[in-house]
Amino acid sequence: MLYRFKIIFCLFQALLLLISSFSAYDSGFKLKTDRAAMALTGVTDISFDTIDADGMKVSDAEKQRCRDWFDANIRTVGAPAYDLTAGGKRLRSHLADWEITVGDESAIGAVRRGDKTTCISLKHKKSALTATVEATIYEDFATCEWTVYIQNDGDENSPVVREFYAADCTLETGLSDVYFSKGSDPAADDFELTLSSVSLTPMTFNANGGRSASWLPYFNVRGENFGFVTATGWTGQWRETLRQTAKGVHITAKQEYFSGYLTPGETVRSPLVSLTFYENDNALKGFNTFRNWESACVYTESAFPLTTTGLANEFDRRGTEEYIAQINSLPEEVCSEADFLWRDAGWYPIKNDWYDSVGTWKPDPDRFSEGFAPISEAAEARGMKLLLWFEPERCCEGTEVYEECKLHEGWLIEVGDANRNMVNLANDDACAYLGALVANALKENKVGLYRQDFNFSPLELWRKADKTLFGGRTGFEENHYVTNLYKYLDTLLEVNPGLIIDNCASGGKRLDLEMSRRSIPLWRSDYNCMTADGRLPDDVAEATQSMTYGVSFWLPLHGTGIGGEGGEYRARSAMVPCAQTVIGYRFVRGSMAKNYYPLIWGARDLDKFLAMQYGDADSGTVLIYKREKVGEDVCRITLNGLDPAKEYEVFDDDHHESVTVKTGEEWMREGFDFPIPETPKAAILIYRAVG
Repeated sequence: MLYRFKIIFCLFQALLLLISSFSAYDSGFKLKTDRAAMALTGVTDISFDTIDADGMKVSDAEKQRCRDWFDANIRTVGAPAYDLTAGGKRLRSHLADWEITVGDESAIGAVRRGDKTTCISLKHKKSALTATVEATIYEDFATCEWTVYIQNDGDENSPVVREFYAADCTLETGLSDVYFSKGSDPAADDFELTLSSVSLTPMTFNANGGRSASWLPYFNVRGENFGFVTATGWTGQWRETLRQTAKGVHITAKQEYFSGYLTPGETVRSPLVSLTFYENDNALKGFNTFRNWESACVYTESAFPLTTTGLANEFDRRGTEEYIAQINSLPEEVCSEADFLWRDAGWYPIKNDWYDSVGTWKPDPDRFSEGFAPISEAAEARGMKLLLWFEPERCCEGTEVYEECKLHEGWLIEVGDANRNMVNLANDDACAYLGALVANALKENKVGLYRQDFNFSPLELWRKADKTLFGGRTGFEENHYVTNLYKYLDTLLEVNPGLIIDNCASGGKRLDLEMSRRSIPLWRSDYNCMTADGRLPDDVAEATQSMTYGVSFWLPLHGTGIGGEGGEYRARSAMVPCAQTVIGYRFVRGSMAKNYYPLIWGARDLDKFLAMQYGDADSGTVLIYKREKVGEDVCRITLNGLDPAKEYEVFDDDHHESVTVKTGEEWMREGFDFPIPETPKAAILIYRAVG
């Protein structure tokens, strides 16, 4: 009977996903339909078993499983984990048509931090197509990743390439569940985690109009035999499916729309795909192994848990003298804690408002006659660097970038909206122009943190350019655009050593593995945006707590803020690894970039606690939020990730004089009742190993 019900739910889910596939790709209807489909088999009230420090360590068995899978499915001359169709014939079904060469594995760290990288070459015997797979294993984290590149080495158009899958394979996990998260809508439940059994029909997840709104491209599959976390790196219209099979879970990952021939010399690429393997049936092992790999091997070396403080928002029209006076008047406690001074949009020449003036990346000469260098120097004198906002891919009519792009065929994509013209990064020359322009602007204005926004859905414009610039070849504009977006960001990092990039995109709509390689999201959801008249949603504190709870499963570094007045409870609700104006909690923010243990899920309910633990086996912190309608004055907490044999002291950060010492075994097995008489209250507990 239960199996029958499961079949029915799977069929209903498949029907809703079919309806979604015919809806407008960036519509609210699609988002609601996608989420309704997954709600049929999923739950959001999820608990996790306690796990100790030994359980968190990557075992030799996990490393070996990763190595065995990597060698058998990626570094192989047999059937690979990726696939494509060339000239109507699938690679995997016609391996004899390809000459496959597996290169030597690099020394550790030769290409990326902690890596061993191999290039696999596949030459098509019936055309001039060559596929090259850049495949990397990170043995210390039981993680591997790969990207497939296809090039036409001939002097005529290639056969049509389609069904270009970065991943199309079954992992023999046995019967499995999957954890996945909502994307940025924006809404109060952004990044909420869902747990579902893997359906017998394909569970389809994809981007919305080229940006991630319905879902994040991260999945944790927990199986009877083993588990894995898979992540996709594609800052466009990605698509991923999961399906339960007799042996395990079949996954696919690709750019959703792609089909066409390659011109002579042309190269296209697949999304980046990663797999992190774990043996423990506790999904927290997978989540944290993935997080630790990101921290050690994915993020730029300049990224860290940072703090910003506001200089000016998009409505501010003051100039150099006022800003320097403001900087000089900041309290020393703010300057000693803050790493960056945040200047948002509107610093360039303004026509009517900040939005319709985007595209001239020079400080407004009427307000900043010497640029931002004097302001940056004033900030540096107080121990801070400048954060400056850009939206480089959009340009409004009449701006410098717009006028330059209009001079060159193929540099601009227009849709009849004066404020929504897109610089065509798919054009190599346009990409080089924009990269040089912005890189030099950052250098001249002494910017330490570059904030990149992206306030529209690009898929409509990409599809238009497929017809006008690529002869109707589907997805080629997007493929070249996304590839060059990474090249553009890499240029900024190369020209400005130590630069940190903030990935905004209307608040969290471009979160993926490739962007994590170059950036961190300091503003993860626009739900926290204050309106021009200073209003915020009534539940912004609880929504912010719940977003931190959800996005922390996947990202060690992320940020947000809550403007306006609200006291300690609201300020501490915005406690995140990369915080805005939350002063005095540097240890807490550092802990939040380590292991993550969700303790109590309270959603946004005012009558429930919400609690999270961050840290490692030596020290860490617990955040407990008592909402305004919680009736209990005691919260039951059980710690994770400790060494059972060590002793740990635990104390309330508001009352350092009251310290309790127990063994890690006692803290994890017995737990403890923590009194919270105040309502509402955001309590912070600190734990440290003794001796």
